[in-house]
Amino acid sequence: MTATIVTGATGFLGGAVTRRLLAAGEPVIAVGRNRKKLADLAKLGATPLELDLVHGEIPQTLPSASHLVHCAALSSPWGARCAFEAANVHGTQRAMDLARAAGVGRFVHISSPSVYFRFADQEEIPEDTILPPPVNAYAATKAASETLVLAEPSLDPVILRPRGLYGPGDTALLPRLLRAARQRPLPLMRGGNAATDLTYIDDVVNAVLAAMDALSPAARVFNISGGQALSIRSVAEQAAAKAGIEVRWRSLPWSAVQAVTRLNEALHAALPGRPEPAVTAYSAGLFAFRQTLDISRACDQLGWQPRITFEDGLERTFAEQDA
Repeated sequence: MTATIVTGATGFLGGAVTRRLLAAGEPVIAVGRNRKKLADLAKLGATPLELDLVHGEIPQTLPSASHLVHCAALSSPWGARCAFEAANVHGTQRAMDLARAAGVGRFVHISSPSVYFRFADQEEIPEDTILPPPVNAYAATKAASETLVLAEPSLDPVILRPRGLYGPGDTALLPRLLRAARQRPLPLMRGGNAATDLTYIDDVVNAVLAAMDALSPAARVFNISGGQALSIRSVAEQAAAKAGIEVRWRSLPWSAVQAVTRLNEALHAALPGRPEPAVTAYSAGLFAFRQTLDISRACDQLGWQPRITFEDGLERTFAEQDA
């Protein structure tokens, strides 16, 4: 039985994929930089490979592998362009080198629907929509990484664009939202019309497994989400209620917020170390516009569908945190 290589195996999604495969008795080569987390995965049966994809040397000899799931990435609304280029473009190229060295037959690349983002309402966005100019360096480098992957048909690539991952172990989406809700009123813009679709971690793992097993799908790029158009106001208030936080809202005009955040970004970019602003134009835009995905292609071609509603996902997330 050949192994599956998982990059970013010490991260949120990569760790969840690794644990699911191991629980099913599948051999996994877990690639990451966090030695302690790699040791924990090794106790579950993974073969650990401590490797910095950007700067490390790819081993001369590797066990053969049938699949590589590339979860490693730099994901943030702010940072130096060179850091995103290194992690998301060069790092993807190195993951492809790793796949070729191991004789991988299917490369599953985790991208992002941030490549679609624009400061306008967009509902049920299909995968073949014309991409707008990237909203930030993260979106730009994820789009560039997709181009790299699609240029290597010998790896039989499948690209997933999962929206808003959350669940037990999430250190980004809900923690950032709850931290903001504790510290200050949240912006209410355009009449509170903003909406998104989020995805519980188990549904994303199921999508990864479906992408691994799909036999020559007609398409190569797939949207993944929970399939619910969720009001941003409802998401914030439901999550905050679970955390014992009372959300405060402040009505603000979008045009003024956009101007202030753009100015603030320019000022922070000029400071030593480029500290992240409290609010970026992108994060403010998430509170202003409707941005949802069409997931019919993944349902039709991968035989996948989301199973966990946001309400159930919140229950599971906070139940495990409280355990």
